[in-house]
Amino acid sequence: MNRFIAADSATCIGCRTCEIACVLAHEQSHDIERLSPTHFEPRLHLVRTFQVSTMATCHQCEDAPCRRACPTGAIFHSGDTVQVDQARCIGCKSCVIACPFGAMQVVSHPAHQVFAGVEIANGVKAEAHKCDLCVDRATGPACVEVCPTKALHIVDAAMLEETRRRRQQHSALEPSGLSAVA
Repeated sequence: MNRFIAADSATCIGCRTCEIACVLAHEQSHDIERLSPTHFEPRLHLVRTFQVSTMATCHQCEDAPCRRACPTGAIFHSGDTVQVDQARCIGCKSCVIACPFGAMQVVSHPAHQVFAGVEIANGVKAEAHKCDLCVDRATGPACVEVCPTKALHIVDAAMLEETRRRRQQHSALEPSGLSAVA
């Protein structure tokens, strides 16, 4: 089973701290200009309605539709996550169309090609952009770490099994009028 991040909409206050942590965790150059509002590109997004706010992110699907739709094989499974190889991504947006959760997006970055010290191209590179569970961070996903209300959780096989067990127990005890801890 692939790990993924689950959001508790009852606890989320819509503060967007998760989005800021995501951008900072993935910023390579530490260039303040890159973090301007026009270049603010988190890999997860706050969804807000009048009644609820919650975070939407990649579900790290076992049989990922985005991976199947990618014509270049840029999207692949690595361990228990779904990753994107930006060197292979052509920015075709097939993954965006295929994702049933709206978790994929394509972003553009300035691209410079240099050959023998001479700039031969100055343009834009489009890249698939999605949650990678901060695989390069030893402490795990930055969004989970900084959430002030602890509305975000990493779900793995053990946590899913424990949730299933608790719900079965609750379901079994509920019709008889007994109460169970959920």
